[in-house]
Amino acid sequence: MGRFGDKVVVVTGGSRGMGRAMVRAFAAEGASVVIASRKIDACEELAAEVSAQHGVPTLPVACNVSSWDDCDALVAAVDEAFGRADVLVNNAGLSPLYPALGEVSEGLFDKVLGVNLKGPFRLAAALGTRMVAAGGGAIVNISSIAAIRPGPAELPYAMAKAGLNTLTEGLAQAFGPTVRVNAVQAGPFRTDISTAWTPEVVGAFERSTALRRIGEPEEVVPAVLHLASDEASFTTGAVLRVDGGMP
Repeated sequence: MGRFGDKVVVVTGGSRGMGRAMVRAFAAEGASVVIASRKIDACEELAAEVSAQHGVPTLPVACNVSSWDDCDALVAAVDEAFGRADVLVNNAGLSPLYPALGEVSEGLFDKVLGVNLKGPFRLAAALGTRMVAAGGGAIVNISSIAAIRPGPAELPYAMAKAGLNTLTEGLAQAFGPTVRVNAVQAGPFRTDISTAWTPEVVGAFERSTALRRIGEPEEVVPAVLHLASDEASFTTGAVLRVDGGMP
């Protein structure tokens, strides 16, 4: 059965990158998985893969988490399909490039804050409230080292992730003692976002981490599964760095 054999796990940004690695790992541990991202085709493809490989129930859902209505529709779809959610992983993230701080448009700013902070708030508030009523659950927010090491090239993103750290601690207080809320503060990982990094940026990351490399998506999975499982029964409101040893 695995650690999550009787659990329903919702992963946003679940069709690619770190989210895809998480979905595969939760399914391997027996979880029923809800795969949410903007592109339904990618969600359906991954759902078919993990269902065939592990024999677990799956639910692919198109969801732009920056939309309040889409978040509510995702919650309704989970309620209809499974009647509950035991684990929520707020993984969806967005960090678009911009030429200079003075050229950050209102639309870009709102989009970055919407995906990285507004959506996680709405989903955690809705599903966390249901978890409390059901007697327990776990929420894992995927933050970033940018929250505490902000740079000018990703400042709106860093602001949003700093807010996500604050949200994590506040929700832990709001939903305790039955629902735990934690965050993984990720360093540089080889995901779709990293495809926009220049060789100079990659080299700078490699030189600055104690492990002298960037991470692979699968390397964030053990921390996420730990925080989502009963192994972390006395851990809530924590922000765990998984960053290769960023200074």
